[in-house]
Amino acid sequence: MLRISLIVAILAGLAVGVLNFVKVKEKVVNLAHDRDNEKSMKETAQHELADTRSTLKKTQSTLAQTQTELASTKDQLNTATKQVEVVTTERDSARKERDSARKERDDARDQLAAYEGTGLKPDQILAMNRQYKSLQAENGMLAKIALERLQKIRALTNELAFYRDPDYSVPLPADLRGKILVTDPKWNFVVLNIGQDQGVLERGELLVNRDGRLVAKVIVRSVQKDRSIANVMAGWQLGEVMEGDQVIPAHPEIKEATDTTASLDRHSQVTASRQ
Repeated sequence: MLRISLIVAILAGLAVGVLNFVKVKEKVVNLAHDRDNEKSMKETAQHELADTRSTLKKTQSTLAQTQTELASTKDQLNTATKQVEVVTTERDSARKERDSARKERDDARDQLAAYEGTGLKPDQILAMNRQYKSLQAENGMLAKIALERLQKIRALTNELAFYRDPDYSVPLPADLRGKILVTDPKWNFVVLNIGQDQGVLERGELLVNRDGRLVAKVIVRSVQKDRSIANVMAGWQLGEVMEGDQVIPAHPEIKEATDTTASLDRHSQVTASRQ
């Protein structure tokens, strides 16, 4: 009975061993199969990775070439644009020169037609032009002499009137305006920026004002071409006379008395502008 039990135990152990061997073998086979699958998948992935890297490298090369071609195209475009700008500038310049030449041609044609319309020869026209300019110069000189003589007549007239009447007030141009350039409180005189050319006369009186406020009255003692010297009149100094103060006539001329002078002044200015 013991032997039988022992044999049964041995058989049972053998059966269990065989069963375990079968199960282990199955697991080993499955593991080997999984290993082979993983190896195959890994090799496939490696091949795909290599293909992807190769494709990426080709793409990068193509991109670099495209960028180079694009930069070259940009340079060509810039060069072409500059050439177009140069051609446009040259065209505009040529157009302006053409228009200028046409204008000069038309002007010359008009001048020629005007010359032909006079019925005079060119040398006759040149002689008349020289004579006209000579007459202009002579007319301007005469107007200047007439103005100087008129100024002297005015000065002498006022001097004579002053000697006849010590209280006579010398009239000055109503539109006369000036300012003080220099002051000397010690000797009580000022230098004005107006003189004979502006119609200033000796013994003419001027009101000194600053910002519309009366400061003093001065009387002219010496007259030059565009300057004059005046003394501050006693009893008329209401404040300190300063450089830059404005002066206006204390006794403005009436309009009738200035018509002749104004006419000569305008005549002299028109003659000078024509020259």
